[in-house]
Formats: sequence, C-alpha cells, structure tokens
Amino acid sequence: MGFELDRFSGEVDPDFKCNLCNKVLEDPLTTPCGHVFCAGCVLPWVVQQGSCPVNCQRISTKELNHVLPLKSLILKLDIKCDNHARGCEAVVPLQHLGEHAETCDFSPAKCRNRGCRQVLNLRDVEAHMRERCEARPAGLCEQGCGLVLTHGERRAGGHGCLRALRAHGAALQARAAALEKALKKEALRAGKREQSLLSRLAAAQLELQVTALRYQKRFTQYSARLDALARARAASPGKVRTGPALPRIPRDAPCPVRGFWTSHRAPDPFKYT
Repeated sequence: MGFELDRFSGEVDPDFKCNLCNKVLEDPLTTPCGHVFCAGCVLPWVVQQGSCPVNCQRISTKELNHVLPLKSLILKLDIKCDNHARGCEAVVPLQHLGEHAETCDFSPAKCRNRGCRQVLNLRDVEAHMRERCEARPAGLCEQGCGLVLTHGERRAGGHGCLRALRAHGAALQARAAALEKALKKEALRAGKREQSLLSRLAAAQLELQVTALRYQKRFTQYSARLDALARARAASPGKVRTGPALPRIPRDAPCPVRGFWTSHRAPDPFKYT
C-alpha cells in the first residue's frame, strides 16, 4: 500500500510515487500502458475492475510485471523506523527496515503480568514488570484464601477473598475447558494419523503378499523345469547334449595346405612311394 512520504529523509522523486495511493511505491508493478502502482494497490483494482486505474484500458493480472530496477532504487532510500512515533530516531535504508524492526528497542510489547494490559516499549517492559506494574505479585493474602496479592490490591487494602476465589475458580475452569478442547483436537488429529498409518500398513502388507505369490509362482516353475531336466538326463545317461551337432567331414576330403590340395589325413612315415 506504499510508504508515507514524511518517513523519508529529503525529497522523494515523483517517479517513485504510486499513481493510486500517492505514496512511495511498495513492490512496484507496471501495466502494459506504462503506469506504475504498488502491488497492494493495483492487484485488487484489476481483479475487480479489469482495467488500468489511469487509462481504463482493459488488462488482466497476468499482464502486470515487476519493475526490478525501480524497486532496487527505492530500497536504497533512507526511511525512519516504524516506531518513530514511539521515540525511535533510527533512519535506515528501506531494504534493512525489517531487520531493524526485529531488534528495535521501541517496538510495542505487552506487560506479561496477569491482569495488566499496558503496552510499552520493548526496552521498558522488564523494568515496568519489576518496579511499576500494579499487577506484579506482592505476596500471599493473609486473610485465609491463600491467593497471590498484587501491589494494586495491597495498596487498596485487600482483594475480597470471596470474589478473588470465584474469579480464580472461573479462570481455572476456563483453562481446564481450553485444555480439554486442545486434548480433543489432538486426539482427533492422532486418530486420523493412526488411520492413515494403518491404511498405509495394510497397503504395504498387500503388496508384500502379492510379491511373495509372484516369486513363489516363479520358483515353482523353475523347480518343475529342473525336475524335467533331471528326469530326461536320468532316462538317457549316455547322451549328453552339449550343443548343436557338427557336420561330418569325409576322411578323404581335400584340405588346403601350402597352396596344394592333399588328403587331410596325416602321412604314414613307414610308407615308401
């Protein structure tokens, strides 16, 4: 929705201003016709009106584009802290504003004492709770109820034991009801988680059974094949088939040796020619 102009040190370039809110652009988007707006300003307009806020040209949100160079320039501008009205005098680059806000001593913080509704600067909370808070503990009631007295109640002369006990009982009942509600919610979530786990476990068991049956079937087939081979071998022990039969070659078939054709049989060394 843009940043207020008075938060920046010095004059702000008019090109850095949104055409809708007239503030310094925050996450600038440009239209096809060249107008630039804050993302938080132009997106709802285009969704509802379907047109450019300045030209009334028909556009859609898909036609809006980020202007990264312009955004980079704006992020370098010096800006006052978000807690300037609470007393913080820091001026930081806009790109570091979030980091400063997380550790700013002037950030608003509530008192943690029960019954105190004061909102103070973060740096003042501890001192307030320890020294100035009217709801800080001041000891136990001496009139018999045993509840804790606050400084405000002690200064007023007591807290009215009956009224304090009723309030304390109502607070305990509210806390018990909240705890019971949280317990039921957690039990419902645990039940859903258990059902999901049980369904996943059942699916895994079914898949395991199917896989086991498939492998059992294969094992049965392989066992039948092995039994068939064993029976065939037992029926003809002398015939062992090791491969395809080789063609028979006549003993007097010629074969090439040193370029001449002669018998493939080895010569007889005792035969004279």
